[in-house]
Amino acid sequence: MIRVFTGTEVLVILLKERLEEVRISALIKNDFQSGIIVGFVSGVPSAIDLYVQESDLKEAEPTINEFIRDNPE
Repeated sequence: MIRVFTGTEVLVILLKERLEEVRISALIKNDFQSGIIVGFVSGVPSAIDLYVQESDLKEAEPTINEFIRDNPE
């Protein structure tokens, strides 16, 4: 898995949905939420990571770049 984006939970979910529209699966890693669930806080709520398979990276790049251009943080 390759990390392709880090941002707020809302932006990460939106990008994940865009990638899924072009049939690229993505994984969200939210250390902050995971820490809350187990009883300790780890990570930052605005630093949620999005990962794609390395084999999908080349196909995902145009969608990711367009998303970043359209959604400056």
